[in-house]
Amino acid sequence: MKIVYSILGTYNAGGMERVLANKANYLARMGHELTIVTTDQKARVPHFELDPLICQVDLAINYTDDEGLGIFKKMMSYKRRQRIHRERLEALLLPLKADIVISMFDHDVSFLHAVKDGSKKVLEIHFSRFKRLQYDRKGLWKLVNTWRSAQDLVLARKYDRFVVLTHEDHTYWKGLKNSVVIPNANTFSVPARAALTEKRAIAVGRFDYQKGFDELIAIWKAIHARCPDWKLDIYGQGPLKADMLAQIHALGLDGQIALHAPIKNIRDAYMHSSLVLMSSRYEGLPMTLLEAQACGLPMVAYACKCGPRDIIKPGKNGYLIAEGDRADFADKACRLMEKAKLRQQMGQNAWEMAENFDEERIMRQWLLLFERLTKGEQR
Repeated sequence: MKIVYSILGTYNAGGMERVLANKANYLARMGHELTIVTTDQKARVPHFELDPLICQVDLAINYTDDEGLGIFKKMMSYKRRQRIHRERLEALLLPLKADIVISMFDHDVSFLHAVKDGSKKVLEIHFSRFKRLQYDRKGLWKLVNTWRSAQDLVLARKYDRFVVLTHEDHTYWKGLKNSVVIPNANTFSVPARAALTEKRAIAVGRFDYQKGFDELIAIWKAIHARCPDWKLDIYGQGPLKADMLAQIHALGLDGQIALHAPIKNIRDAYMHSSLVLMSSRYEGLPMTLLEAQACGLPMVAYACKCGPRDIIKPGKNGYLIAEGDRADFADKACRLMEKAKLRQQMGQNAWEMAENFDEERIMRQWLLLFERLTKGEQR
């Protein structure tokens, strides 16, 4: 099959980019013809390695150049970029004659479904139904995001299939007969789980509002008071790094929390940790929980929309915490730090439960979806 993925760029070290690389590489190894179309790559190399057989095309739309513009200038520029985007994408797709074209729910979502190139169109969302409303913007931006959130439901109906990552999110897209749940797969597997003996917790994610590391740093103040010999390592990058460093210093946690740049072999960092913590305000299906579980780490996470509820079974492989309940978060984390036997049992459960997200199992679901679409089956 000829399969096309459309995404803003592959240069980020994010979970969506990692998932795309894994799927594209898997499909390319099977002999399918893969093309990844980007809009804002700007000649940057992909952060995650891609099979050399995968064709990469950048349309040079550069939506990110408009960051920082006021709402009215941004809207005018966006309209112009959308027109150019559609023209260039159609010019690529029409002669390509792909079997399947997949939008990663980015700037092409408003028009890709209408491109008459003969392919089946799939919309794949890596966040939740409430993504836009969770940005917590004010004023005109809040009105814009409320309108766009309503439009998301309208647009999702126009695709041959709409893929969500979690059963939780599936319930929020009410009335969609074209929707299906296919979770992300594990990024890796390990022959033996982490030892869970090092007094080290780990968190992974972009340093931005979504990941809520300001919450985690505040929580660590209480954790440090109760479990002072434990350390927290946070891996990531992003615009809030300076704010995070200032907060760490203000709380007297220098030397207790360390910020690290992203590393490609993140598995080693998990394997030398004993607990994963996640304080996100919203997610899609958090790769950090899947990766930590694959290494046999117990998990403590806010029960945000969406993802943690599909991975964590409270009391079995970790704990789900009501959003904003810092005291309970600290208590559950400390419980795992203090009780080695409990930590080991939950880690063993996590390692075994990682099988639910095995790559072969997940990719079979994708291949079955593609097969049904190309044969014209409705479901």
